[in-house]
Amino acid sequence: MKIAQIAPLSERVPPTAYGGTEIIVSLLTDELVRRGHEVTLFASGDSQTLAHLESCCPKGLREAQASSVEIPVYQSQQLNRVFNQAGEFDLIHSHIGEVVFPYVNRVETPTLHTVHGIIPAQIEQLWRDARQQNFISISNSQRRNDLQLNYLATVYNGIDTDKYHFYPQPDNPPYLAFLGRMSPEKGPQLAIEIAKRTGWHLKMAGKIDPVDREFFQNRIKPLIDGQQIEFLGEFNHQQKCPLLGNAVATLFPITWSEPFGLVMTESMAVGTPVIAIAMGSTFEVIEDGKTGFLCHNVEECIAALDRIREIDRVACRDRVEAKFSVERMVDDYEAVYQKLLTKQSLDNNRVTNLAVDNNRLTA
Repeated sequence: MKIAQIAPLSERVPPTAYGGTEIIVSLLTDELVRRGHEVTLFASGDSQTLAHLESCCPKGLREAQASSVEIPVYQSQQLNRVFNQAGEFDLIHSHIGEVVFPYVNRVETPTLHTVHGIIPAQIEQLWRDARQQNFISISNSQRRNDLQLNYLATVYNGIDTDKYHFYPQPDNPPYLAFLGRMSPEKGPQLAIEIAKRTGWHLKMAGKIDPVDREFFQNRIKPLIDGQQIEFLGEFNHQQKCPLLGNAVATLFPITWSEPFGLVMTESMAVGTPVIAIAMGSTFEVIEDGKTGFLCHNVEECIAALDRIREIDRVACRDRVEAKFSVERMVDDYEAVYQKLLTKQSLDNNRVTNLAVDNNRLTA
């Protein structure tokens, strides 16, 4: 297949540090190339890929500190470039949401959208108007059936388990880990509360987006003492694996309906169980009592810590290899691609047959 992949321009592909969607796009694109597909990646110019790279801006826009004026310009240039070449591809796969919708009906090439986040209430009508386009959910809980979107499948995000070293035992002295954006919905404030109420040492890492700076300064930074509660900054892959792997447990006390939560699979891949607030996709990722615990409040998270050593760290790794590997993810995407192309072929044949029949009637 000849496939176009449209990546967000905010980070390079793969990201140097934090960037869940960009990690998935990178893994998917490279594995498709390994399987013999001709893939063109439309992304920032500093991206690293096995595919043919179409540079749509010199570097990731967050690192480049692009202005609010520049960002839509680069994005518009990216989409014009993709859809002006649409006839060269069998399929276009977008990872950037609603900005692509107006372009899809201009071309005959089938387009697929992976929904990587939550659809804000303010733009629900845009999605409702585009509901007949082709969508992939990254968890069943993420699906917006009220919008009647044309979901072709759920494809869980995958990780390259070969790049996640297994840690059979946590470090001593023991500690808890938190990895994620320093934002209210990710729950760093709850992770700190759990640590302070139990006396556990907590090591935290993650990026601070401009929109979350005030939250971090007012709610998180005053609680960081550098001893019991440590904030280590934004980590890259080489740093986050030992952070998670040496921990007794990873805290995932989210306050929103997380559509997937890649850190859960990353933690389990290195052998560390996850204690999560039971919201969104956590029910689909964690096996309660086997690879972690699903809790409904801080009190239940605290109680789960007393049982955390019941979890078999090998079972955590096994679950990721079985359900959340990059191979499994790409298998599922290939199946969707084939389904979409088969439907396109059947639709084209129907149109051709109808034209032939009409010609016969008028002859």
